Amino acid sequence: MDLLLFHSLWGFEGRLEAAMDRARSRGFDGLELNLRHPVLLDRPLAEAADHLRQAELGLVLELVTGGDYVPDLAAGVDDQLAELEQQLEACPSLAPLKVSVITGSDSWSWGEQERFWPRAIALAQASGLAVSFETHRSRSLANPWAMADWLAAFPGLRLTADLSHWCVVAERLMTPELAPIQAMAGHVDHIHARVGHAQGPQVNHPFAPEHRQALAAHLACWRLFAASQAARPIDRKANQQPNQKANQQPNQLAAHQPWPLTLTPEFGPDGYLPTLPFTNQPVADLLEINTAMALWLRQELGSGSPGSAP
Repeated sequence: MDLLLFHSLWGFEGRLEAAMDRARSRGFDGLELNLRHPVLLDRPLAEAADHLRQAELGLVLELVTGGDYVPDLAAGVDDQLAELEQQLEACPSLAPLKVSVITGSDSWSWGEQERFWPRAIALAQASGLAVSFETHRSRSLANPWAMADWLAAFPGLRLTADLSHWCVVAERLMTPELAPIQAMAGHVDHIHARVGHAQGPQVNHPFAPEHRQALAAHLACWRLFAASQAARPIDRKANQQPNQKANQQPNQLAAHQPWPLTLTPEFGPDGYLPTLPFTNQPVADLLEINTAMALWLRQELGSGSPGSAP
């Protein structure tokens, strides 16, 4: 199966050119960044897309509604739908390979969820983009045990799987034997490859021996998602970019068939990476972790031959 790995710009400070150089030098196939990331603020979006295309780097765009990653409780259904529509309208200028959305709220009633999700899914489908919704804490999809019910109610829901959030919510590791993992497998279009544990969304280092069980549990789920995607029939119409003719490809990355499995090693800062007391010094180097994770994932999922932990 084709496998594309994306370099997360979460916490990155610098210009787009520096981010692209870093991604290429470390073997990534593209970038994942928020639509509001500072690297996009100093130029037209179409110009940024041209730079990525010339560098043969793909793009996964992240959209966030409701104010911030933890939504404002005052941001209701209509507010978040309007924000989602506005952000989706801006996406085609960047020609993203995929769009990952953090939206909704775990504070909403079921009646509010029923008003929000059919409209959110319709906006995603009308955009012509490959849009998936993330299983993020504090958001509508925060509860793993409700996933089967969500998919029964909203069968058009496509997912970005970030199991690290569910580990915290459920206070246990997610494994392929669990009902929510089995239920979601056929709906996963993008993976955030961060390793969580029962008490937090990010282990201090995924290849530390004390986290061997957590790493194995996540990998087993990612393999299930990869196998499910490989078994799907190719939907060429769904894979076609907006304004793209059937016999054209916007760049080399889009030429992968079947539609590629995409993962972003997303170990990040902002309270996720543990720090030492008093000095607040990080206990590990995030860039090195994400780079090593990408190499390991390419060995484990891309080539079909298991690799050893870096």
